[in-house]
Amino acid sequence: MNAYATVDSPIGRLLLQTDGVSLTGLYMDVPGRPVQGMNDWREDASAGPLPQAVRQLGEYFAGSRREFDLPLRPNGTEFQRRVWRALTEIPYGETWSYGELAKRIGNPNASRAVGLANGRNPISLVVPCHRVIGADGSLTGYGGGLQRKQWLLAHEGLQGGQRPLFEVNVPANPAAPSPSAAFPFHAADP
Repeated sequence: MNAYATVDSPIGRLLLQTDGVSLTGLYMDVPGRPVQGMNDWREDASAGPLPQAVRQLGEYFAGSRREFDLPLRPNGTEFQRRVWRALTEIPYGETWSYGELAKRIGNPNASRAVGLANGRNPISLVVPCHRVIGADGSLTGYGGGLQRKQWLLAHEGLQGGQRPLFEVNVPANPAAPSPSAAFPFHAADP
């Protein structure tokens, strides 16, 4: 059984997918209805781990959760899955470079391949691909856009009195709350 739910968040609408047992996808910039290839999916916010995922994402955005505890089943090659597993080891509020991530999976010369796998991560946020930066500390590409990556890193860097690892200037956007602002997090209306 393939099911999905959409939720509103400070970084926009998110689409969560499940096979009924595990979380299989978490995507940004999605319309309110299923996207191409999801015609046989049903909208059901109570399916499998979706209620827990919605709750944990709400806690993350509210600043009270630093780690996710969800069953995950990302679809990818063995190499991609190794990279994605390593991404889950990057602590909240910290960043690794693509080279460091390559070393962590035992292939120090694979930083470009690691970057490609990082870009194909189907469970963003929960598998924190936003915590990977360039070797020089610069923010590099992010499927959700660099403004979201900046927001997420600022959100994590400012929790618990920690200072950010580097300065992030998030443009003021009256439509989006600041990283520390509380917000209503709920299953989006159909």
